[in-house]
Amino acid sequence: IDYLSQGIDLSGIEVIENDLLFIARARLEVENQAKRLLEQGVETQNPTQVGTALQVFHNLGTLKDTIANVVDGYCTVLEENIKNALDIKVLTQPSQTVSRGGPGRAAMPTPGNTAAFRAALWTNMEKLMDQICAACGQVQHLQKVLTKKRDPVSHVCFIEEIVKDGQSDILYKFWTAVTQTLSSQFQSATDSSMFLKQAFEGEYPKLLRLYNDLWKRLQQYSQNIQRNFNTSGTTDLFAELQQMEEDAQDIFMQKKQDYDPEKALKDSLQQYEAAYLSKSLSRLFDPINLVFPPGGRNPPSSDELDSIIKTIASELNVAAVDPDLSLAVAKNVAKTIQLYGVKSEQLLSTQGDASQVIGPLTEGQRRNVAVVNSLYKLHQSVLKVITNQSSFPAAAEQTVTTALKAVHDLMGSAVQPLLNSVGDSVEAIIITMHQEDFSGSLSSSGKPDVPCSLYMKELQGFIARVMSDYFRHFECFDFVFDNTEAMAQRAIELFIRNASLIRPLGEGGKMRLAADFAQMELAVAPLCRRVSDLGKSYRQLRSFRPLLFQTSEHIASSPALGEVIPFSIILQFLFTRAPPELKSPFQRAEWSIARYSQWLDDHPSEKDRLALIRGALEAYVQSVRTREGKEFAPVYPIMVQLLQKAMSTLQ
Repeated sequence: IDYLSQGIDLSGIEVIENDLLFIARARLEVENQAKRLLEQGVETQNPTQVGTALQVFHNLGTLKDTIANVVDGYCTVLEENIKNALDIKVLTQPSQTVSRGGPGRAAMPTPGNTAAFRAALWTNMEKLMDQICAACGQVQHLQKVLTKKRDPVSHVCFIEEIVKDGQSDILYKFWTAVTQTLSSQFQSATDSSMFLKQAFEGEYPKLLRLYNDLWKRLQQYSQNIQRNFNTSGTTDLFAELQQMEEDAQDIFMQKKQDYDPEKALKDSLQQYEAAYLSKSLSRLFDPINLVFPPGGRNPPSSDELDSIIKTIASELNVAAVDPDLSLAVAKNVAKTIQLYGVKSEQLLSTQGDASQVIGPLTEGQRRNVAVVNSLYKLHQSVLKVITNQSSFPAAAEQTVTTALKAVHDLMGSAVQPLLNSVGDSVEAIIITMHQEDFSGSLSSSGKPDVPCSLYMKELQGFIARVMSDYFRHFECFDFVFDNTEAMAQRAIELFIRNASLIRPLGEGGKMRLAADFAQMELAVAPLCRRVSDLGKSYRQLRSFRPLLFQTSEHIASSPALGEVIPFSIILQFLFTRAPPELKSPFQRAEWSIARYSQWLDDHPSEKDRLALIRGALEAYVQSVRTREGKEFAPVYPIMVQLLQKAMSTLQ
């Protein structure tokens, strides 16, 4: 009938006047019934009813306009819902009756009523999320039926009717409208009300959680609707729907290339997040600035440190609602740890008295110990906090761990001057062994006269005193041992180096040196958890001692060579068995033993050390030839052989 009356003016023809009236009424009646059916179908999520209604609109040629009107209707209702949820006048009314404010009266919570205002606000927000979720579900359902349903005559899919004029899918259009409305309404509401602004900024994680829950519900719904449509194929309509092609992409399940629907939803929260993070940083920094007053000399007390840790734990716990927020707060925590480090570093004493090892603890050293202990407590406590965080994002953990590493490094640089001082003193004591006489022969008893040499007694006393006077006050035992064990390894290395240089070495001297080797283990014991933990240094100490009494041939074939004890050390030791004419490398260079020791430190590679030894051996050959000697010292060929063996292992 529409087709027949198109483009022709039929008014004034009495014969069909009544018919035209009837037709117009009939059309209206059909449209209204179809509208009711559509509303009912969408509300109860009944695809059969929705399909029938859509078919009617398709037949009447108004499918596209109807769908546009329905979606616009949802948008309008939601906009109203958002406005009501954020209506400060309603939120601040003690009772349900909304009275008009007098002229110029600002709507604000009465003093002492802020709690009620906040409670009402969060109730409203939860209700709003339910409303958004319900509306999305209905639009999604509508889109689903449109995608599946075809006209039985022309076989055109309904969604194509709507999209053919370049309209994007209705769910995308609807979601864009909703998210934009959210942004603009929130913006204007918080611009005009300080209380709303403070609520959303102060309790931002709560707001974010509501949004996250909404997003999860939308995704869950998408999965369910997918399943329902794919499994229920009972009615005729569904038999028809089943053969349709698979759904158009659902935006809640898959991101479009240039559009992220979740980001679109959360964009409205941006300004509150920024304000929340800035306040969070202030909450973290305040207790630190408080316990490090300008001109203060001491690190925070235990209680003060506890309150800092509690603040860190609390900020991280509150942010745990969302991985992105957790990461952002973790960055704030890292800045907090850095601030603590900077403030602590300013307290450290770097004057000469910080590294003295002669008298008791000085004021500066006492303060340095306190600072290191406080840094250690912070390090351990924060470590515990992040281990106790459930579902802490890896990136957030990494951020905090990196900041903690800097704290550990600062502890290291705080004790370094003292460690250097102790190391220098240990070296100075060991080198005095060359002032003692090791040339004597065996006493009648065959035992050394004293249990150990004087320098060894002094070394044992010094190390024991240093540990009890200085290092005992540090609470971070593992940290201290990590540092002092390195010192013990260095002490053993120096002891073996100097012992191998003693010249001349008599039989009685060997006995005493062997006793010193045994005592050396006792000397370094306070510096380590267990002496055997010192690894290679310990094995060298143990392997070298028996070599004192072996023949040169025996030594040359010892399995410890190269494996445990470097060739250069053994060759150095064999010089002591040669006549004075075969000069040690340092004698040939006319260096003091201290200078030679320094040279060895500067040239750790075996290659350099062996080259110096080779030079000494070649000089000896030259001197024998010059005086036209007939033979070389018996130890010389053994040393040459060893040198060749050493050089070949370097190849």
